[in-house]
Amino acid sequence: MMKMIIVTDLDGTLLDSDYSFREALPALNEIKARKVPLVICSSKTRKEIEQIRMELHNNHPFISENGGGIFIPNGYFTFQISHHGFQIKEDEKYIVIKLGADYAVLKNALAELREKGFHIKGFGDMSIREVKELTGLKYSDAERAKERDFDEPFVFKGRSKEMTRLKRIILAKGLTYTQGEFFHIMGDSDKGRAVNIIKELYQKQYGDVMTIALGDSPNDIEMLQNVDYPVVVQKKDGSYNREVIRKVRKCIKADGIGPDGWNKTVIELLETMIP
Repeated sequence: MMKMIIVTDLDGTLLDSDYSFREALPALNEIKARKVPLVICSSKTRKEIEQIRMELHNNHPFISENGGGIFIPNGYFTFQISHHGFQIKEDEKYIVIKLGADYAVLKNALAELREKGFHIKGFGDMSIREVKELTGLKYSDAERAKERDFDEPFVFKGRSKEMTRLKRIILAKGLTYTQGEFFHIMGDSDKGRAVNIIKELYQKQYGDVMTIALGDSPNDIEMLQNVDYPVVVQKKDGSYNREVIRKVRKCIKADGIGPDGWNKTVIELLETMIP
């Protein structure tokens, strides 16, 4: 039987506006019962995702900071992990595949952009309290959100013409950008590239795999484009992000907002694809 792998975004997808996954519990319990790996793929940091994994009792690999890093628990796969072209290191908990830029490079790039007159402010330029007020996170979670490795969220104040110029300069620096709840500056990495590496690892372990991904924002586009069954969940107002719908072919539109839509669609797919 083909192995099913589920990849999910967090904010606005598995988590609601209060950062709760309660509405998705029936599907989460069914996933565990059927031993389907749930791989978190988020703009959140390692420490933020670790906290959520602990609450979910999740022990599967995860992808942090918009594809900047892949974290594979030690001993998770039965083979030695290697990947040409990317830096791989092992710490006390994980084998880490680094795809993103060094955080210091991103901080310096934002400083240079400010010198050019752009009104931008990154998480690294904010206090924990400022991040808390901006995001609605608890103080401890805001502290985790500031401990970044590969990606820097930032707020931008300016007209669309200035945003176009800002993006052009970021690309000229050899960096990239994306947008979820905030703008993000990062290296030559994205969720799609990270998901493809994860797929290769699961294929090496199990043979053929069937992949499902769930997301809601433009920073999920590459992730959704690189799986068999891309699912777009509704935004808080009940709409679907137009850019995501336009760029992700044959996507499944979840019938519900955030974790409610996540729950309904995952249960339906489980019942349809795994007898």
